[in-house]
Amino acid sequence: MSPAAAAVLPGTGTDTLLIRRRDPVAWRDWPADTLPLLARLYAARGADTPSLALPRLGNLHAPDLMGGMQTAVELLAAAIAGNKRILVVGDFDCDGATACAVGVRGLRMLGATDVVHAVPNRMVHGYGLSPSLVAELAPLQPHLLVTVDHGIACHAGVAAAKAAGWQVLVTDHHLPGPQLPPADAIVDPNLEGDAFPSKSLAGVGVIFYVLMALRRHLREAGAFADGKGPDLTVLLDLVAVGTVADLVGLDANNRALVTAGLRRLRAGQGCVGLNALIEASGRDARRLTSTDIGFALGPRLNAAGRLEDMALGIALLLTDEPRQAREIAQTLEQINAERRAVQQSMTDDAEQAVARVVLGGEGARPVAACLFDAQWHPGVVGLVASKMKDRLHRPVVAFAPSEPGGVSLRGSARSIAGLHIRDALALVDARHPGLIERFGGHAMAAGLSLPLDSLAAFEAAFVEAVQMLLDPAALQQQVISDGELGVDEFDHRHADALRLAGPWGQGFPEPLFDGHFEVSNWRVLKERHLKLELRHPGLAGTLSAIHFGGWHGNAPPRHVHLAYRLACDDYRGGQAIQLIVEHCLPA
Repeated sequence: MSPAAAAVLPGTGTDTLLIRRRDPVAWRDWPADTLPLLARLYAARGADTPSLALPRLGNLHAPDLMGGMQTAVELLAAAIAGNKRILVVGDFDCDGATACAVGVRGLRMLGATDVVHAVPNRMVHGYGLSPSLVAELAPLQPHLLVTVDHGIACHAGVAAAKAAGWQVLVTDHHLPGPQLPPADAIVDPNLEGDAFPSKSLAGVGVIFYVLMALRRHLREAGAFADGKGPDLTVLLDLVAVGTVADLVGLDANNRALVTAGLRRLRAGQGCVGLNALIEASGRDARRLTSTDIGFALGPRLNAAGRLEDMALGIALLLTDEPRQAREIAQTLEQINAERRAVQQSMTDDAEQAVARVVLGGEGARPVAACLFDAQWHPGVVGLVASKMKDRLHRPVVAFAPSEPGGVSLRGSARSIAGLHIRDALALVDARHPGLIERFGGHAMAAGLSLPLDSLAAFEAAFVEAVQMLLDPAALQQQVISDGELGVDEFDHRHADALRLAGPWGQGFPEPLFDGHFEVSNWRVLKERHLKLELRHPGLAGTLSAIHFGGWHGNAPPRHVHLAYRLACDDYRGGQAIQLIVEHCLPA
C-alpha cells in the first residue's frame, strides 16, 4: 500500500508517521462463517477473495516456466540413472540449510542412490562455493555438484569445480551480476528475462521446484512403478521454514508453500528435526505460526551458521532419529543463547557508536550508516545491521574482521523500503572498481567483503550511492496501521484467528491496529519493558498490554495513542488476550 492510499493521523510527531490503510471497498465470495475482520485484512492486502487470500498448492506456478529447468532435470536424471554421486552444497543460513535438506531428501526420494552434502564454514571458507571449498571436497569426487541458495555469484568456485571435472548445477534465488558463472545449468527465477512469475522464491523454494520438475520428467520416462512417484509435499515443512526465515516476499505462490508447510508442522507431520526444534524453543506445534518460524525456529538454526558450523543444523534436518534430533536441538539452543549474548554486546556497542557519531551534533541525520568494531563477530553483523536499520530508519552496513585481528572485513547490509541494497553496492562497485572485493544479495539484505584500509573510502562511496538512489521521502519512517478494532473484536476468538491466519510476513504484513487508550496502571519489567493496564471506551474492565523495550526512564502519559497487535496471552492462558505495543505516542 502506498502512502497515497492512507490517511495520516494527527498528533503523531515528525519522526514517525502513523498511517492507516484505507478500508477496502469490498471483499467477495467469502463463506458466511468468515470473520469480517479477517476478510477486511486480507482485502486490504490485495487479496479480496478466498482464492487470493488462501492460495492452494494447486495454484502454484508451473516449474517449466523457470529458465534452465529442462537442462537441470536432464543432468539430475542422468546422474540418477547412472548411479552417479550427487553432491548438494548448502549455505550457512536457515534458507541454505533447509534447501540442502530438501535437496538431499528429495533426490533420495526420487531414486538417487549416492547423495552427499556439504556446507561452507563461515570462518574458514567464507560465503558460497569457493575454490578452497572445492579443494576440500575433492576427495568426494562427485559426478554432479548442485548448489542451493547460492552459486549465482560464485564464479571462481564454479570454475574450480568444472576444472576438477565435475558437472555443476546452480540453483539460487539471488540477483545475478553482469556475468553468469560457467555452470552446466542455472536455475534462478531472478535471471534477466526469466519467465517465472514469482521473483520472491527463497533458495529452498527453487530447489523444491527443481524436484517437482524432476519428478515429472522421471514420471514421463516411466521411472516409477506406481506411475506417480513420491509425494514431495512431505518436504514442505522445510520449505516453509526456509522461506519465512529468509524474509522473502510472501506473494501468493510463497503463501501457498508456507501454508501447506505450516499445516504439516501443526499436525505433527514435520521432520523429526523440526519437531525437536519446536519443542526446544518452547512453542506449541499445534498453534505454530510464521512468526514462530521467524523468531524462534529460524534464529536457532541460523545460530549454528553464525557462531559454529551449519553442518550441525543440516544434520538436525536430515536425521530421522528422534533422540539424536533432541540432542542436536538442545545444542542449538545453547549456541543460540550464546548468539543472543554476543548480539546484545555488539548491539550495545553499535548503539553507543550511533549515539556518538550518527546522532551526535546538530546536523541532519545522515542518509546511511557504516559501523565497524574490531572485536565484533562476523557471524552476527547481519543482526546488528538489522537492529540499527530499525533504530535509525536508514540503510546500515555493519562490518567485522573476517578473522580475529585480520585485515579483511566481512560486512552485512540491511536496507529500508525504497532502496535496493544490492543495487547500491553495485553502483559503488561500478563507480569505484576494486573497492569491494565481493558482494551479493537482494533488495533488503546483502553481504560484502573488503580490506580494512578501504573502509573509510567505502563509507563515503556508499553514502554517495544511497544519496543518488534513494528518494528523500523514503527517509520518513511510516507505521502502517489497519485502523481501529471494534469493541467486539477485543477477544480471544479474534486474537486466535489472527494468529492462525495469514501466513503473515514480508509483503503480507502481520496486522497492526491503532487507537486511543487511557493508562490506568503501569510497571517496569526487567528494567526494559513496560507492562500496561489500559482502559478503552466501550470496554468493561481493563486491557493488558506490554511494550517490549518501551521503558526509557519516564512514566507513560495518562492518555496514549498506541499502535499494537492483538494477541492471545498464552502465559495467563484461558481466554486472556493482550496488546503487543509497537509504538506509544501521546494522545
